Formats: sequence, structure tokens, C-alpha cells
Amino acid sequence: MKLIVITTPQFFEGEAEAVTSLFQNGLEILHLRKPGASAEEMGNFLQQLPMEYMPRIVTHEQFQLASVFGLKGIHLNGRNPQIPSGYKGHVSRSCHSLEEVLKHKSDCNYVFLSPIYDSISKEGYSSAYSCDTLQKAQQAGIIDSKVMALGGITLEHLPEIAALGFGGAVLLGDVWQQAKEAFIPHFLHLKQLSSHPFNF
Repeated sequence: MKLIVITTPQFFEGEAEAVTSLFQNGLEILHLRKPGASAEEMGNFLQQLPMEYMPRIVTHEQFQLASVFGLKGIHLNGRNPQIPSGYKGHVSRSCHSLEEVLKHKSDCNYVFLSPIYDSISKEGYSSAYSCDTLQKAQQAGIIDSKVMALGGITLEHLPEIAALGFGGAVLLGDVWQQAKEAFIPHFLHLKQLSSHPFNF
């Protein structure tokens, strides 16, 4: 099961070091999401990271940076819904309904479905799906390896996400709200559990 980490919406002191340490400890994919950031701010941040990790980064903004820095790809959402003309690389997309998943899944490398659980980082952003709804979506082939679960995901949820047929889990609040000394140990625990062959 894939493990994807999304950055916090705002830059913070020590963020480049924290992201680098995630990559050094085996993070496969980072989604760079900074809704209010300029291309210059995003570029300055990327320049603080080792170049070897650029192919593991997907950007949600300033899509031109994907080619400039050799990033993994781009992520479409309500703010940036269109693939730039001529772009041929990796594409993922945010979906907030099963209908959206059905509509967009075939055009993307993977899609995010949210919110699966009550959000940790966004107050009042509550789960939109019952377990029964998600099980039926799995049986119908809507949820599969190309659909990543997002929203309120913690360590405890990983077995259920795997059981529901999701291809991966997308983490935000659960990672970034850890104390500094617990940050990497917690990520390693998540990584270990996500690679566990769950038997149901």
C-alpha cells in the first residue's frame, strides 16, 4: 500500500530538513501543497532539498515547476483543475465523491478520495462516507489500487484502508502534528504498517 505525505499549507522553519529526513527514511511520494505560495517561494523551497528527491515530488501549484525541477508530476484540484497544454507526465487529482472517482480515475495515475475520516488538520471537515458505502464501492470496482484514501488518517486506520481496497493512504495532520523527537519514529511505524501484508 502506498504511503503519500502532503505538506502543510504554509511553509515553516525547518520544513526542508523535515522533508529531507522523510525521504531519507523511505518516503516514496511527497505532495507539495502550498495554496498561497508564489512560483518563487515554491522554487526557493525546492532548491533547499537534495536534487535526488525531485522525482518523488508532486506539486499542487505552479505546474511549470514540474519541468523546471524534474518533479514526479502535478496534482489537479478545484483551484487547478486543468492539465496544462502539452503536459504528458504524471497526473493525480483530488476527488470528493465516488462519482468524481469514476469520472477521473482512468485519466490519472491515481486519485485522492476524501474525507474518509474526520480531518485532523481541518476543523469541521467530517467523514463523508460510511464503511458500508466504501465496501460497496470496493465491490463495484470504484475503489481499487488507483484510489488513495485521504482525510483524518492515522496509524490505527491503515488496516481498514487496506481492507477497503485502497491503493494507499495520504497523510497530513497525523505526520506534521508529531513532536519533533517523535516525527521520524512515527513515520517509520506508519511505513512499516503500510508495507505489512494484511490478511483479512
